[in-house]
Amino acid sequence: MLDKLQALEDKYEQLEAQVSDPEIIADRVKWQQLVKAHSDLGDVVQAFREYKKVLSGIEDSKAMLEDKLEPDFKEMVELEIDELEEKKVELENKLKVLLLPKDPNDDKNVVVEIRGGTGGDEAALFAGDLFRMYSRYAERKGWRIEVMEANETDLGGFKEVTFVIEGKGAYSNLKFESGAHRVQRVPATESGGRIHTSAATVAVMPEAEEVDIDINPNDIRIDLFCASGPGGQCVNTTQSAVRLTHIPTGTVVSCQDEKSQHKNKDKAMRVLRARILDKAIEEQQKAIAGTRKSLVGSGDRSERIRTYNFPQNRVTDHRIGLTLHRLEYILQGDMDEIIEALITTDQAERLKAVEE
Repeated sequence: MLDKLQALEDKYEQLEAQVSDPEIIADRVKWQQLVKAHSDLGDVVQAFREYKKVLSGIEDSKAMLEDKLEPDFKEMVELEIDELEEKKVELENKLKVLLLPKDPNDDKNVVVEIRGGTGGDEAALFAGDLFRMYSRYAERKGWRIEVMEANETDLGGFKEVTFVIEGKGAYSNLKFESGAHRVQRVPATESGGRIHTSAATVAVMPEAEEVDIDINPNDIRIDLFCASGPGGQCVNTTQSAVRLTHIPTGTVVSCQDEKSQHKNKDKAMRVLRARILDKAIEEQQKAIAGTRKSLVGSGDRSERIRTYNFPQNRVTDHRIGLTLHRLEYILQGDMDEIIEALITTDQAERLKAVEE
């Protein structure tokens, strides 16, 4: 491991010199690629340098013990060695995690699709709650949100809503949110006070760039139609809505939120690319699952992953057995505790697989 870390530090220093080279700076594309590569190595190199300082500190302290020391000073040095040994183990574990193969999609923006499932109007209202939860979480992170397509209900919920979250680490933080989310509460329309159970499904997909997915324009059928629902006279009377069908995969995306046909087509293409990339990732995960099924990363849309119980103010993630009694804060976007627990569990699983 030390040899690999030293090689990474050498590469980091080489990149550091290159990004300061005037000739490379003049080539904007190459310079940006090198800056990103340098930034990607930053965390592991920083941890490695700290680790080397700890090793040096342990060595120096042990050398001091070879001399004749006053009892009080000797005790102080031994205590320092114990603290440094603990720090050493902590950094070794951190470095093992940092050296795990990185998901190439981790730094991508995400396309999120939420659909009301079983439960009718109550399921649509819950889909709206989930949309607001993710929106507020994104706002806390300083990320940008753009709604691509929304099918609202009269009560303020969503039959389905598709949106993009743009920001560093969006996919790495949200990729374990795909699956079925269940809610247990007394609906506002329930006069008898009975608790109802409803569900909504969430799909989180990395947004695909054109270089990620090569789509032949001849494989796409484009249909234009008049938008339905609210939006004003212009939206409803002109053929501004766009439906794209990717013939080889049968993937269909429609968008009608914008008055401009061109803008609707661009939005629909972003979602179409994300869905096609997501299918490719899903096929890869199925192949991996044949040898090792990940506890938190199966990505199965039908799998029940979390329950939101209003009477008990409880949120339970069934994959990792995590229960938190702070539902109202989580729905306000305070999701860090859940997301960090999912990431930590995934890292532990991958470390275990590497060590086996």
